[in-house]
Amino acid sequence: MSLLSLLLVGAGGFIGAIARFATTQAINKKSSSTVPVSTLTVNILGSFILGFLTGSTAGHTLMLFFGTGMMGAFTTFSTFKLEGVQLHLKKEKRAFIYYNSCCYVGGILSAYIGLMLGRLL
Repeated sequence: MSLLSLLLVGAGGFIGAIARFATTQAINKKSSSTVPVSTLTVNILGSFILGFLTGSTAGHTLMLFFGTGMMGAFTTFSTFKLEGVQLHLKKEKRAFIYYNSCCYVGGILSAYIGLMLGRLL
């Protein structure tokens, strides 16, 4: 692991975390849903972008910065899991099923679409 690799991942992570924070704040101001729409949005968008990067001819340096750094910090698996548990504990069964289904199916589908688009371009 080189110093350049560490700096690329760190800089990308810094930008990705700020982008996630800004995105979730903006969405949360406009949403009153019991479903955590902001986490759903960043995870599906991040899955698409990471799929696109993987399918493209992005080199190792770009993948470190955008893929590992930015998308690693932008997407949030731990928050997704925590919010799912919170919905379950609040007995929001319908929201729990909808949220988990959308996250898993939407994330895999958007990653696949991104991968295919990345290969085309």
